Parts: sequence; C-alpha cells; structure tokens
Amino acid sequence: MLARMPPPTRPTTDACPGALRLHSAEDGRVARIRVPGGVLTGRQAAVLADAADRLGDGHLGITSRGNVEIRGLDQHDAAEWTDLLTGAGLLPSHRHERVRNIVATPLSGLDGRGHADTRAWAAQLDALLCGQDWTAELSGRFLFVLDDGRGDVTGLGGDVTVSGAPGGRAVLRVGAHTARIAAADAPRAALAAARAFLDAARAAGTGAWRVDELPSGHAPDLAGALHRAGLEAEFTAAAAHPTEPTAPTEPTEPTDLATPTAPAESAAPAESAGSGGSGGTGGTGGTAGGPPPGLLPAPDGTVVLSVFPRLGRLSVAQWRALLPGSGGELRLTPWRGIVVPGCAAAVADERLRALERAGFVTRADSPWYGLGACTGAPGCAKSRSDVRSDASAAARAGARVPDALPAGGHGLPVYWSGCARRCGHPHGDWVDVLAADDAPAQETLEAQEAQDGAPGDNRGTPPHGAPGTAGPTPAARHGYRTALRRTAVPAPAPAPVTGPDPDPDSLVPLVSPVPPVRVPPTRASAQ
Repeated sequence: MLARMPPPTRPTTDACPGALRLHSAEDGRVARIRVPGGVLTGRQAAVLADAADRLGDGHLGITSRGNVEIRGLDQHDAAEWTDLLTGAGLLPSHRHERVRNIVATPLSGLDGRGHADTRAWAAQLDALLCGQDWTAELSGRFLFVLDDGRGDVTGLGGDVTVSGAPGGRAVLRVGAHTARIAAADAPRAALAAARAFLDAARAAGTGAWRVDELPSGHAPDLAGALHRAGLEAEFTAAAAHPTEPTAPTEPTEPTDLATPTAPAESAAPAESAGSGGSGGTGGTGGTAGGPPPGLLPAPDGTVVLSVFPRLGRLSVAQWRALLPGSGGELRLTPWRGIVVPGCAAAVADERLRALERAGFVTRADSPWYGLGACTGAPGCAKSRSDVRSDASAAARAGARVPDALPAGGHGLPVYWSGCARRCGHPHGDWVDVLAADDAPAQETLEAQEAQDGAPGDNRGTPPHGAPGTAGPTPAARHGYRTALRRTAVPAPAPAPVTGPDPDPDSLVPLVSPVPPVRVPPTRASAQ
C-alpha cells in the first residue's frame, strides 16, 4: 500500500461550486445545488426541472453526495435563477448554501429498518447549520454523514458521522474518535463536532478543509465541544484524550471544474455528477451501493421504487417522469440513484416499466448498473478521452469494460476516468478503467444509435454518453488501462462506523493492470 501523504496546506477557500458560486467548465458554467439528506419535495424537484430546462442545458446530474448539478448556465439570468431556488426552499441561507453537505441513509423511515430517523436528523442539522454565523466558515467539502444504523453510508468518508444505535442511542465519530450520545442529541452533537474541527483547524494554521487534513497534534477536542454544548456523551479512550487525527488523506473526488482565483490543485470539489455507479462501503465493494434498482414493499402498504439514471445524468423529461405518484418527495442517493417513495402497490409494476422505457436502470442485471464515468471530454479540458461515450458503448454491447474484467472484478462497480485524478470514483473496491497516456491520434467516434425514451425532451443533444446522443461526436480517443483498485482507509475505531475520506494517491491496485486497450469506433444497437 502506498504511504499516506502529509496533510496539505490549503488556501483560504475551496473551489467547490455551489448554487450561487458557479464554476466554468468546457461545456459551460456549472451549479451544484445542495440537497441535505438527499430529500426533495415534489415542488422542489419540479423547480429544479424548470431551472434546468429554462436556464441550463436541459439535463440534471446527481452527485456522489446526493446533490444536484446543472450545467450549461452561461446565459442564465442570475436573478431568475436565485428566485427559483429561493422560492422552492432550496436556498434557505445564501451564506451557507455550500456547507449544507449532509448525506443520509436513503431508505430511512421507509422500510422499517434502522434505529433512527435520519430524515429528521438531516432537517434539524440543516436548520442548525443555516442558523449559525460561524458555520459559513466550513469548507464546501466538509461532509456530515447520518446513518440510521444499517451501515449503508458510514463508509462514505464523512468528517462527522452519526450512526443510529439501539435503545435511543447513537454513535458520533469524528476522525478516529467516537462517542455514544442520545439519538435525540445527534444534530446538536454533529454541529458541536464541526465547531471542534474549526477550532482545531485554526490552531493548526494549515487551512484544513476536512478532518483528515489536520496535522499531527491537532485532533478536534470532541469531548470538550460536546461538554460546552451541554451534551452528555460516553467516550472511547482516544476521544476523551485526543492527541492525533487519523492518518491524513486527501479528498477522493476532484472535478474538472476550476476557479479563476484558486490554484489548479485546489480546484477539487468533493463530489462530481460525472458518474453513474458507485461502490460499496467500508472497502468491501459491490456492483453499486445503497438500494438496488427495483421495487421495495413498504410497511405501510405502499411500494418504494429505486432507479438509476445511466451514468448519473438524466434529461428534464426523464426527471419529470419520476414525479407522478412519487408520494410528494424524491430521495437522491450518494450512489447517484433515485428513490421514489409512496407508490400505490396496484400500479408499482407499471410505473417501474414506464421508467425503464424512459431510460432508467431498473434491474440489477443491467450492464448500466454500477457503471460510472467522469465528465470526460469534451466537457472537461483535462480528460484524455470521451469516456462517457466509450463507457456507454461498452454497456450497449453488454459489457462494462473495454476488454475483459481483471481477475476478481466480477460484481464490483466499474468506473471510467479520463485522467489520473479519477474524479468521482467509488469508495471501496472497484474496477478502474483509465484513459492511457499512450493514446492514438484524435479520431471521430460515431455516436451510438440509442434512445433515452424521454418523451417530450426538447433538447437535441444530450450529454456525451447519455442515451439518445445523436450524430458524430469528435473525441480524443485513447486506449484504456483496466485494474482492480481499492480506496485505502485507516483501521476503523472501536465503533460500528468506518474510516474517513481516503486519499486519491492511496489508490492501490489489487492486481496488475491489463495492458492498454484501444476502444475502436463502433455502432451498437440500444439496450
């Protein structure tokens, strides 16, 4: 395993895009709208569709934190954009819009499992974040993870992780340190932990954006923070007497988005909408994490629908197809899936078939399930290839890689990357398909004859690699190297939660990569 890098010294602010601070990419300006806990009301979902349709490129992306990304906003009216989002409750505080980074168990309260209602936790924590001046100092990368006790999101690299436990208790984790608290205190405890991080970051003087970037000797004083907040807690020995943070690691998911005021190496938001599939948690992997595609009966007699947009992007028409019968809300998952609760059992099968016709992944045996890709060319100037088109071509041919899977790769998520940064790659074990340096000359890739089944979509040019792309697509074609990789994480603390966000430089091959494989221009029929 590669040695961990020393903690970085950061500039004063990160480059993560927001709903108000847009960033420029090759395909236009990009907005990222935070959706705490992944929960959208029906009205909020409809407003996002309207915003993408009227002001963006007609598509929406789901990020690895269950947020929404809208691209192509170059000509947007800033006042109209802000009014749309504010009126729908998507911007409760302009000052805090980039720090509302809360991932939660998607099925909490829907399937009768778990020990806590993370939907309520997320709403309370969001209100607390927006109600304090000091929280605006948090980085746009700082992440809260709220798990209802089933363990599905604890491995997603939270800076502050709270997991439900039996008996009305919860486990709070900050770095390697843990405390047991009352479940009712979880939102306030998470806020106190964030303040402890900011205090430690100021004392360190390195501008750390995340807990695992704190240098040696500057662990957050979790015990002191909870005491000052008036919260009772039981600590592990390490948490009661903090001396060191966990081994410092870099955020895993830089993006193609740059900022004109920050150095290139800092322009790396902690999420990206350029992917479809994501990995398992805690280093174990799986075809994709979270709820699998299909139908899930709920205890109240309704049915929960779980679907995935191909490569994490969907048209406005596809998005709107989710809204009828959604029970008043959508839940976006950190694996870029969508949970639709409250569907009447009598129509659930037909609803799922309709969403499949609209281009969604609805079956776990689909080659699109667990398949992801970064933004790639031409949207990202750093990408060596149009990875989305190439990944789509592989899926339509019934495969997920350009050649054979490496030994041991069966059942793992597959992620195509246009450069070594591997923006948005999965957590856990995964199959890495990387555009190779020794690329052939630029060629023309003839787009695949496929349809996204999105009735009424008024955009003729879906994003590259999305179903329905038509016409020849210029792309810098490269060979690809395929290998098994895992995201290295430190040994877990003695609590039922896993480690912090890993270092992209600690990605280590599980087996030797196969030689570069050139993906030839191809024409394949739709799935």
